[in-house]
Amino acid sequence: MELFSLKDKTCAVTGAGSGIGRAIAEQFAYRGALVHILELDSFAGAGVRDAIVSRGGRAFFHQVHVEEQKDMTRVMMEIASGTGRLDILVNCAGIAHVGKLEDTAEQDFDRLFQVNVKGVYNGMLAVIGQMKAQGGGVILNIASVASRVGIADRFAYSMTKGAVVTMTLSVARDYLSEKIRCNCISPARVHTPFVDGFIAKNYPGKEQEMFRKLEASQPIGRMARPEEVAWLAVYLCSDEASFITGCDYPIDGGFINLNN
Repeated sequence: MELFSLKDKTCAVTGAGSGIGRAIAEQFAYRGALVHILELDSFAGAGVRDAIVSRGGRAFFHQVHVEEQKDMTRVMMEIASGTGRLDILVNCAGIAHVGKLEDTAEQDFDRLFQVNVKGVYNGMLAVIGQMKAQGGGVILNIASVASRVGIADRFAYSMTKGAVVTMTLSVARDYLSEKIRCNCISPARVHTPFVDGFIAKNYPGKEQEMFRKLEASQPIGRMARPEEVAWLAVYLCSDEASFITGCDYPIDGGFINLNN
């Protein structure tokens, strides 16, 4: 028997145009899933779809604003109408903000909340009825180690990721009898295009120095690769993880427990 197979599962992944979301979408497709890529950036989303299809996988792209409830509901209904099922939702779409309390403008706070908190709420709300009707499903949310420990200059971002964890626990508890599992993953720093762009924008001429500094902040001595987060996502969304719900999984290179 092939372990961690997602054969014929219908999956939706938000924020799948790059980074962790892209890696999850690709790994799901390689394990037999029909993957729906939900992404605001149409160029990036279509590119991931084409990359999956070129390797023999099955994928569709939907442009969507995760903070718009009607938009998310419409897309999820379209997905479910295609196969009659929506087995897995991964809420990965998110944005970052650097700044402590005094450096966080009201519009920054509101924008973080809209995407990182309301976006997850909208995704779960849009699929929960379908999952109940079909007799079960899996929801996986991407949180952050910032939900567990104090990280300098991440006031608003940490707030949103703490909300993701507690929403995960509430949904897991409330839908046990509906056979809907809900978990989250809390990565530490992951080497994505966002990290490279952030360093280039804020530390011009010091890119290599800052990259090494960010790597060194993980006790293991490097950042995670997106596919390492995706492999954990594959397991948590597979039938082999059928006994797991209401859990937050740090994937952090020792950041939480060994960084002292």
